[in-house]
This record gives sequence, C-alpha cells and structure tokens, in this order.
Amino acid sequence: MKKIGKPITENESYLKREDHYKELLRKLKNEKDIVKFGGGTKAIEKHKAKGKLTARERINKLVDNPKDFLELNTLAAFGMYEEYGGAPSSGTVFGIGKIHDRQFVIVANDATVKAGAWFPITAKKNLRAQEIAIENRLPVIYLVDSAGVFLPLQDEIFPDKEHFGRIFRNNAVMSSMGIIQIAAIMGPCVAGGAYLPIMSDEALIVEREGSVFLAGAHLVKAAIGEVIDNETLGGANVQSNVSGVTDYVMKDDNECILQIRNIVEKIGANEKAGFSRTKSKPPLYPAKEIYGLLPDDPSKQYDMYEVIARIIDDSELDEYKAGYGKTLITGYARIDGWAVGIIANQRSVIKTETGEMQFGGVIYSDSADKATRFIMNCNQKKIPLLFLQDVTGFMVGSRAEHGGIIKDGAKMVNAVANSVVPKITIIIGNSFGAGNYAMCGKAYDPRFIFAYPGAKIAVMGGSQAASVLLDIKLKQVEKRGTHFNEADKKKLLDEIMQSYESQSNPLYAAARLWIDEIIDPALTRDYVSAALESANNNPEIPKFNVGVIQT
Repeated sequence: MKKIGKPITENESYLKREDHYKELLRKLKNEKDIVKFGGGTKAIEKHKAKGKLTARERINKLVDNPKDFLELNTLAAFGMYEEYGGAPSSGTVFGIGKIHDRQFVIVANDATVKAGAWFPITAKKNLRAQEIAIENRLPVIYLVDSAGVFLPLQDEIFPDKEHFGRIFRNNAVMSSMGIIQIAAIMGPCVAGGAYLPIMSDEALIVEREGSVFLAGAHLVKAAIGEVIDNETLGGANVQSNVSGVTDYVMKDDNECILQIRNIVEKIGANEKAGFSRTKSKPPLYPAKEIYGLLPDDPSKQYDMYEVIARIIDDSELDEYKAGYGKTLITGYARIDGWAVGIIANQRSVIKTETGEMQFGGVIYSDSADKATRFIMNCNQKKIPLLFLQDVTGFMVGSRAEHGGIIKDGAKMVNAVANSVVPKITIIIGNSFGAGNYAMCGKAYDPRFIFAYPGAKIAVMGGSQAASVLLDIKLKQVEKRGTHFNEADKKKLLDEIMQSYESQSNPLYAAARLWIDEIIDPALTRDYVSAALESANNNPEIPKFNVGVIQT
C-alpha cells in the first residue's frame, strides 16, 4: 500500500475555491430545507390538527438514530409541476434507516403535499425505492398516507410499464424473493393504492385516520347508489375486525410506530455477501479540505489523488498499473473498513513516457484498456467498485480513431455493463457524453449514484454545446433569408448557454432521479459506507461474464 496526498497550503487560490464550494453547499442546504418543509405551514398545521405526525417525524421516531437516516431523492420534482403549485420531494420521503441496528428501506407519503397524491415522478421515486430494496435485499417499511393518483396527470402515471401499477407488481415479486414488506396505513389509502399495503406481509392501520378501500364513499354513491361514510366503508375497525384485511389496529401514529419497531425487532438474520471489511481508519487529511481542492470552474485542472486521499482509510491506495493509462486512476483501497476498487478520472494534464501530453478528464485507449482489466479483476476478487467521475468523454481525432479508441472504449463499457459486484458512482465534476456511460452513469445500474454540488451532467460541455446549437440556429435563420448581427448572436448564445447550464445542473438531475442524492463532499465516506453495508445484504452474486470483447 502507498500513502497518497499531501498537506494543504491554504493560499489565496485554495481559499477562493473553498469559499466557492461552501457557497454551493449553502445554496444546496437552503433548497433542501425548503423541500423538507413539505406543503408549507398551513398544510402542516392542518395535518397536525388531526393528531398526526409529518412524514419525516414518523421516520425520525421509527429509526434508531434520525441523524443516521440516509435520505435519498430529497430533491425529486425540484422545479417541476409549478403550474400545480409544485410537489416538494415529490410528496414522498424515502431512504435507508436502521431499526434495532438493521437496515430498512423506509418510504413515507407526505400528506402535506397535495394530500400525498402521486405525481409521475412520485411513482418513479417509489420504484427507485423498491429497486434499491430488490438489488440489496433490504426489507421495506411503507408509511402510507395518500389520496392516490394526481388526476390531472393520470395519463403520465397510470398505464405504462414503469408507472403506478409496476409498484404493486414489485410488491408481489419482492414477496416471492423473501424481501420483507411491512405497511402502516396512517391516512387514506384509496383505489389502486390500496394494493400496496395489502400486498405487504403485514399491515397496521391507525384508528380514525387510516382507511383503505378500492372506492371512497363519493364514488360508491355514484357507482351503485349506496350512501355510506368512509369510516364505515373501510376504516380501521372494519378492515381489521370485519374484513380481516389489516392485521393490527393502532390508536395513533406513536403507537403504530412502536408496534412496527416491535415487529421488526424479531426478524431473523440473513446471509451476507461477505465483502471484505476491517476496522475503519480515518484518512490522513480532513475531508473538508476537498472543498478547496475542487476547482471553481469545471474546465480547470486539479489532482484527483488529493481528493481520494481525503476519502480512503489511512490515505492508502494500492494502485493498479500506476504508470499506464494515467488519465484514469485505478486501485484498491478501504473506505470505513470496506474494501473497494476505485476508478477515477484524473483531471491533471498528464505527460506520458514518450513525452506526449494527455488532457485530464479524457479517456484514452490505454486508460480504457487499464480500467477494463481492473474491473475484471475486481469481479474476480469480489470487490465492490467505486467510480469517481469527472470526465469530458473519450479522446477524439484521427490519431485516437486510428488507434482504436472505439474498440477500447467499447471494451470498458462492456466490462462496466456486465460487472456483477456492486457499483457505486459519485459524479464529482463533469459527466459528459460516452464518458458518463463508461464511468457507470445511471444507465449502467450503479447500486447508488451520488453527485457533488459542482457536478455537471450533459451530452457535452456547455460552451461546446452552445457553439453547435448556435450554428444550427444561424443556419436555420439564413435559410429564411435573414441574418443576425453580432449583438443578436451574442444574445442568442447567452440564452442557449443559460438554458444548457440549467439543464446540466445537478439540481435538474436530482429532480428527475438521474442521481440518488446531491451530497456534501465531506460526507463521502458516510454515503459510500452506508451504500456498501446495504449491498452486503444481498448474498447472490451472479457469475461474471463479459461476452464478446474485441482484443
């Protein structure tokens, strides 16, 4: 093992970068604080007037330590559905929390947001929660309090494969896999949504507030003329003592949460994957120094080794092929005691043994070849992979093409796609083009994917994209026989840049669930460790086979 990193010199440049990143974090915290306030003061007061806890209060009482709850997709629906008043956190809170020192996926409807109604992105978020439970074999607890589908957008949530019905299909599949599901009905549970708790292994229901039925009183009257109230139709006592649909009647939220804790405390232990873990050691350097290491301009260089040194245990890296393919760093390390294989883009300009200069953040043929071999080794050794992305793409140009960059890139993509050990991805800076794919972007099934506040996710960099889009626009205008002067061109370029930059922002990605969470770089170790602990719960690792790879 080799110690990497060196002490920081807090010069003017470092302090400027640190201030820049702290400002990004301040803005991120502000946005998350607003989102966590749900539907706002009046909606919360109305909710609490019924004697109910909010979604996050329910979770805080359920888990062992609220500070350790790993909330995911906090910013789902950020900036979306504004014409309907918005949907903070998509009206659903979910994450991974420990109950009696065991990890659970916990999903809670936020009834202060449109009565917990399901927007299209809400369904996607719930499917992501189930995907995490399936991939990592984690038991699930649903805290149900929802008025059902948001009807104005029903065509975007109801009929397709990855829409609302997929959730109930997953309930059945997860049950067949032996994944425990417990549901607490703490508010309305209507129509198709009624299947979620009843397809769980056990269902609890809260008196007076919880109700479950396929059609509410108004629809029953319209459909068959029967006049009845919701409590008599499908309230707690009816569904538990008459129909036998639910299993436990609880007097209030607090008793319900206590009963859930009692139930799960008796669950037996499962077999683990057996990933290597030793006693945790802190890095040699403070994690918060990452703020001053990362550039305030995504086009600038920095040394990825210094970032890694502030993430891994004892700052020790057993580097693989250290002198070859230097625009990618590959090596074995530990994070909070967990063994990991790290693949990271090196953003510094590299001088090769032949004197050739290689641009940082670009994947060359030798880098792709090295990464492919390293991924195969990690699969052979049952070592989870950690991708640290800051990539502008693969090298282009005649020299790269004649050297077979497409073939070498395809080998790397093949290895990433077919990798069977857990993959965790953190987008540190740029994530552009095919580089996103090769470095295990969302399409390549990372168990978890996180991003730093300064990340950029797009098909190419903003300036390059703006130049291409401007050229297309100008040609369209010229075909109509008109011309732009320089001032018009600049205005159009600025508009294109502004639009493109907003769409490559991590907030835009988080809103659409392209990433699981935007995280504080200083907490990287915590997120990676929790992700690996989750992954270790799934003992089933398929045989590794990459299929056909051209040599």
